[in-house]
Amino acid sequence: MRRRVLFALGAGTLIAPFGSFAQQRGKLWRIGFLGSESAFGFASRVEAFREGLRDLGYEEGKNLTIEFRWADGKNDRLPELAAELVRLNVDVLVTYASPAIRAAKQATTVIPIVMAAVADPVALGLIDSLARPGGNVTGSTFFMTELAAKRIQLLKDAFPRIKQVAVLFDPGNSANAPAFKAMETVVRSAKLLLREFAVRGPDEFSSAFASMVKEQIDAVVVMENPIFITNGKAIAQLAAKERIVSVGQKEFAEAGGLIGYGANLLDLYRRAAYFVDRILRGAKPADLPVEQPTKFDLVVNVKTARALGLKIPQSILLRAEKVIE
Repeated sequence: MRRRVLFALGAGTLIAPFGSFAQQRGKLWRIGFLGSESAFGFASRVEAFREGLRDLGYEEGKNLTIEFRWADGKNDRLPELAAELVRLNVDVLVTYASPAIRAAKQATTVIPIVMAAVADPVALGLIDSLARPGGNVTGSTFFMTELAAKRIQLLKDAFPRIKQVAVLFDPGNSANAPAFKAMETVVRSAKLLLREFAVRGPDEFSSAFASMVKEQIDAVVVMENPIFITNGKAIAQLAAKERIVSVGQKEFAEAGGLIGYGANLLDLYRRAAYFVDRILRGAKPADLPVEQPTKFDLVVNVKTARALGLKIPQSILLRAEKVIE
């Protein structure tokens, strides 16, 4: 109890300076937010980012304004939209996923860029290192490569009889390559066959699942990608309709997928506000270490399993942080 009291007192002394800084300067800070999907599809993540800003004393319309630009799933629009935000001379540019981050980097080497969430920024050449990013980019990463491999193992643990596993991915996302290598290592040891199904947008989902049925796919791994995040429910419904076991990030299971495993992305978007605040206070992105999540949640949708006539092993249920009944 004494530790809790001391922490609360310490937190109080930290919060006041944050708020006073945001309120006392009299400047209207301008944040640019570059989104590769739609405002509707990313509403929960944007709200988490806004909550983080409010916790630090920033209020839209008083000392902060956010300029949003959405590509609506069309990555070829990202360079144009990034250039628009640069022309507005925003103080910080916030974005996510490698296509949008690349577009932001190409648009400016001066304006600080905060990555709300990205797969592996070092392997993708977006930063020099996690400890010292260099350049004008910093933010958070979420272990996409390791998570992809872990999801394959979860499928095998839960359903030992599966033989063929599909990977649903967007070929426009350069973060896929290292994840595929990690997955191939796991499928070899588990004696599985891995098949790749590329989709570039929601209009290709149905045909992809129809092809999976023809090729007698037992399970599908849904990769991290903005178009899959905003269309998680539709993908989960297709998997259930075709009676294909599915796994993806934790939000995917909450949207109706069978199994979800990953970091809490809402926490990462909320944390993006911390990086924005540090930069507005004068910190250089090159000197702000890129952060990695330390907690990963397993979500099991028993309701979906029941609809498929499947039983989730007790060993998996006991490991789950959340079971959807």
